[in-house]
Amino acid sequence: MPSPTDRIERSVLIAAPVARVWHALTDADTFGSWFGVKFDGVTFEPGKRAVGSVTYPGYEYLKFDAQIERMEPQKLLSWRWHPAPMERDRDYSAEPTTLVEFELKEFEGGTLLTVVESGFDQIPPERREEAFRMNSGGWDEQVENIRKHVTGAA
Repeated sequence: MPSPTDRIERSVLIAAPVARVWHALTDADTFGSWFGVKFDGVTFEPGKRAVGSVTYPGYEYLKFDAQIERMEPQKLLSWRWHPAPMERDRDYSAEPTTLVEFELKEFEGGTLLTVVESGFDQIPPERREEAFRMNSGGWDEQVENIRKHVTGAA
Protein backbone atom coordinates (compact mmCIF):
# COMPACT_ATOMS: atom_id res chain seq x y z
CA MET A 1 0.00 0.00 0.00
CA PRO A 2 1.39 3.43 -0.92
CA SER A 3 2.45 5.78 1.85
CA PRO A 4 0.71 9.13 2.48
CA THR A 5 3.66 10.80 0.78
CA ASP A 6 3.43 8.75 -2.43
CA ARG A 7 1.02 11.14 -4.13
CA ILE A 8 0.16 14.80 -4.38
CA GLU A 9 -3.37 15.84 -5.34
CA ARG A 10 -4.66 19.34 -6.06
CA SER A 11 -7.98 20.50 -7.49
CA VAL A 12 -9.11 23.88 -8.73
CA LEU A 13 -12.41 25.13 -10.12
CA ILE A 14 -11.77 27.22 -13.22
CA ALA A 15 -14.54 29.51 -14.46
CA ALA A 16 -14.10 28.50 -18.09
CA PRO A 17 -15.30 25.77 -20.45
CA VAL A 18 -13.50 22.43 -20.50
CA ALA A 19 -12.30 23.10 -24.06
CA ARG A 20 -10.41 26.23 -22.98
CA VAL A 21 -8.76 24.46 -20.04
CA TRP A 22 -7.89 21.52 -22.30
CA HIS A 23 -6.18 23.87 -24.77
CA ALA A 24 -4.15 25.46 -21.94
CA LEU A 25 -2.96 21.99 -20.91
CA THR A 26 -2.26 20.41 -24.27
CA ASP A 27 -1.00 23.17 -26.57
CA ALA A 28 2.71 23.20 -25.72
CA ASP A 29 3.23 26.94 -26.22
CA THR A 30 0.14 27.84 -24.19
CA PHE A 31 1.12 25.33 -21.50
CA GLY A 32 4.59 26.80 -21.35
CA SER A 33 3.26 30.33 -20.91
CA TRP A 34 1.60 29.53 -17.58
CA PHE A 35 3.81 26.63 -16.44
CA GLY A 36 7.08 28.49 -17.03
CA VAL A 37 8.62 26.55 -19.93
CA LYS A 38 9.86 27.63 -23.37
CA PHE A 39 9.27 24.98 -26.01
CA ASP A 40 10.66 25.05 -29.53
CA GLY A 41 8.41 23.21 -31.98
CA VAL A 42 7.12 20.74 -29.39
CA THR A 43 3.70 19.14 -29.59
CA PHE A 44 2.16 17.04 -26.85
CA GLU A 45 1.40 13.59 -28.26
CA PRO A 46 1.13 10.22 -26.53
CA GLY A 47 4.39 8.31 -26.77
CA LYS A 48 6.48 11.43 -27.43
CA ARG A 49 8.85 13.39 -25.23
CA ALA A 50 8.21 17.05 -24.55
CA VAL A 51 11.44 18.87 -23.73
CA GLY A 52 11.74 22.58 -23.05
CA SER A 53 13.71 25.15 -21.08
CA VAL A 54 12.40 26.23 -17.70
CA THR A 55 11.86 30.01 -17.58
CA TYR A 56 11.09 30.35 -13.86
CA PRO A 57 13.60 32.84 -12.35
CA GLY A 58 16.48 31.03 -10.66
CA TYR A 59 15.69 27.72 -12.35
CA GLU A 60 16.60 28.56 -15.96
CA TYR A 61 19.30 25.86 -15.93
CA LEU A 62 16.61 23.18 -15.65
CA LYS A 63 14.95 21.32 -18.50
CA PHE A 64 11.29 20.34 -18.52
CA ASP A 65 11.46 16.76 -19.80
CA ALA A 66 8.30 14.67 -19.83
CA GLN A 67 7.15 11.56 -21.66
CA ILE A 68 3.53 12.09 -22.67
CA GLU A 69 1.54 8.97 -21.75
CA ARG A 70 -2.16 9.54 -22.44
CA MET A 71 -4.39 12.18 -23.95
CA GLU A 72 -8.14 11.66 -23.82
CA PRO A 73 -9.54 14.84 -25.41
CA GLN A 74 -11.03 17.22 -22.87
CA LYS A 75 -10.78 14.57 -20.13
CA LEU A 76 -7.23 13.45 -19.31
CA LEU A 77 -3.61 14.34 -19.96
CA SER A 78 -0.82 12.34 -18.33
CA TRP A 79 2.95 12.25 -18.47
CA ARG A 80 5.94 10.75 -16.68
CA TRP A 81 8.92 12.77 -15.52
CA HIS A 82 11.72 12.88 -12.99
CA PRO A 83 10.49 15.04 -10.09
CA ALA A 84 12.67 17.92 -8.87
CA PRO A 85 15.78 17.22 -10.98
CA MET A 86 17.64 20.08 -9.32
CA GLU A 87 21.29 18.98 -9.39
CA ARG A 88 23.04 20.36 -12.48
CA ASP A 89 25.40 17.46 -13.13
CA ARG A 90 23.30 14.53 -11.96
CA ASP A 91 21.96 11.99 -14.45
CA TYR A 92 18.40 11.12 -13.42
CA SER A 93 17.70 8.78 -16.35
CA ALA A 94 18.15 5.58 -14.31
CA GLU A 95 15.73 6.72 -11.60
CA PRO A 96 12.03 5.82 -11.62
CA THR A 97 9.64 8.53 -12.77
CA THR A 98 6.45 9.87 -11.24
CA LEU A 99 3.14 9.96 -13.10
CA VAL A 100 1.37 13.30 -13.49
CA GLU A 101 -2.34 13.20 -14.40
CA PHE A 102 -4.59 16.14 -15.21
CA GLU A 103 -8.28 15.24 -15.12
CA LEU A 104 -10.95 17.65 -16.35
CA LYS A 105 -14.64 17.49 -15.49
CA GLU A 106 -17.47 19.83 -16.34
CA PHE A 107 -18.66 21.45 -13.17
CA GLU A 108 -21.25 24.06 -12.36
CA GLY A 109 -19.66 27.36 -13.32
CA GLY A 110 -16.79 25.89 -15.31
CA THR A 111 -14.23 23.11 -15.16
CA LEU A 112 -12.94 21.13 -12.20
CA LEU A 113 -9.26 20.39 -12.85
CA THR A 114 -7.60 17.77 -10.66
CA VAL A 115 -3.85 17.18 -10.79
CA VAL A 116 -2.36 14.03 -9.27
CA GLU A 117 1.34 13.22 -9.18
CA SER A 118 2.06 9.73 -7.87
CA GLY A 119 4.98 7.36 -7.48
CA PHE A 120 7.15 9.21 -4.98
CA ASP A 121 7.64 6.00 -2.96
CA GLN A 122 9.82 4.74 -5.84
CA ILE A 123 12.14 7.77 -5.87
CA PRO A 124 15.57 7.10 -4.27
CA PRO A 125 15.34 7.66 -0.50
CA GLU A 126 17.94 10.44 -0.47
CA ARG A 127 15.79 12.50 -2.88
CA ARG A 128 12.26 11.41 -2.02
CA GLU A 129 11.32 13.81 0.79
CA GLU A 130 12.73 16.91 -0.94
CA ALA A 131 11.17 16.00 -4.33
CA PHE A 132 7.78 15.50 -2.66
CA ARG A 133 8.08 18.80 -0.76
CA MET A 134 9.16 20.78 -3.82
CA ASN A 135 6.53 19.35 -6.13
CA SER A 136 3.81 19.71 -3.51
CA GLY A 137 4.51 23.44 -3.33
CA GLY A 138 4.93 23.58 -7.08
CA TRP A 139 1.47 22.15 -7.75
CA ASP A 140 -0.03 24.68 -5.31
CA GLU A 141 1.40 27.41 -7.56
CA GLN A 142 0.67 25.74 -10.88
CA VAL A 143 -3.05 25.14 -10.31
CA GLU A 144 -3.34 28.83 -9.48
CA ASN A 145 -1.26 29.74 -12.56
CA ILE A 146 -3.52 27.83 -14.93
CA ARG A 147 -6.64 29.21 -13.29
CA LYS A 148 -5.36 32.78 -13.72
CA HIS A 149 -4.18 32.12 -17.26
CA VAL A 150 -7.44 30.60 -18.46
CA THR A 151 -9.69 33.17 -16.78
CA GLY A 152 -7.50 36.19 -17.52
CA ALA A 153 -7.23 36.94 -13.81
CA ALA A 154 -3.45 37.54 -13.89
